[in-house]
Amino acid sequence: MESLVLWITTLMCICIVLCTGPALTKPMSEKKRVHVDEPLSNKPHDDDGNFDYDHEAFLGTEEAQNFDQLSPEESKERLGEMVLKVDADGDGFVTKEELKAWIKHSQNRWVYEDVERQWKSHDLNNDDFISWEEYHNATYGFMTDGAHDFDGNGYNYKQMLARDERRFRSANPDGDMLATKDEFMAFLHPEEFDHMKDVIVMETLEDIDKDGDGMINLQEYIGDMYNQDESSEEPDWVQAEREQFLEFRDKNKDGKMDKEETTAWILPSDYDHADAEAQHLIFESDKDKDSKLTKEEIVDSWKLFVGSQATNFGEDLKKFHAEL
Repeated sequence: MESLVLWITTLMCICIVLCTGPALTKPMSEKKRVHVDEPLSNKPHDDDGNFDYDHEAFLGTEEAQNFDQLSPEESKERLGEMVLKVDADGDGFVTKEELKAWIKHSQNRWVYEDVERQWKSHDLNNDDFISWEEYHNATYGFMTDGAHDFDGNGYNYKQMLARDERRFRSANPDGDMLATKDEFMAFLHPEEFDHMKDVIVMETLEDIDKDGDGMINLQEYIGDMYNQDESSEEPDWVQAEREQFLEFRDKNKDGKMDKEETTAWILPSDYDHADAEAQHLIFESDKDKDSKLTKEEIVDSWKLFVGSQATNFGEDLKKFHAEL
């Protein structure tokens, strides 16, 4: 069972108590242990009924709802403008990789918004880079005298500082400790970047491995999800997780999960929904079958990519007749 585990608490209370210097930001916060590739929409993928799934996959849920309020002419016009952004290299064709990248961007719009928000509070000298020094000062500036190494809940900020610095270095492969916006995104959201996978695994092991042997045993695995009260009976889902550990997580049956087994647990090799959707959209729209799309091909298939007031009316009419 996936669980949300807090490994730090907010530093906002410290900002209020200290009341000195610029407002502090907080280190990395909540982390979901298992990172799976979620479906692109909660809608059923049924092109015979409607294209709602495709609309939310291509646009994101919120933008798909915005398009549903437009006239067909407005939808097609805005889609045509959007194609110019999807065509990242500007060669007049949208490839599968460009379409996949766009879908991922649409699905992770909140990630980009988070990066933009935090960028403004960390790029203190407005040089379009965030240095480790800038991040350190904004987040851990209160630790100058060593008096606040621990907070009231026992969290060790010195350890968090070292951990954040290691993650910052991993996100900054050229080693200059000056993060571009993409590198800062890798630092804030490592789960979105393949080259940050080792960092995610390392941090997970550090969080759960209580005896310091570099592996996760059954007790540590369960303890990360569930703190048993002696007076209460263990829930069924905990027993199910024990069985998951013994049958599937601990692949070599040595009673522990090593780094490789932990990677398989938290970063499973799942179905790539964005890749599959990109292939689907090209297959349905590629009239000349050259495995790439022109602006004209996309706009001609506009109902597949975006909605409008007219498509909504048509779907409502279908439902009405079906109910009759």
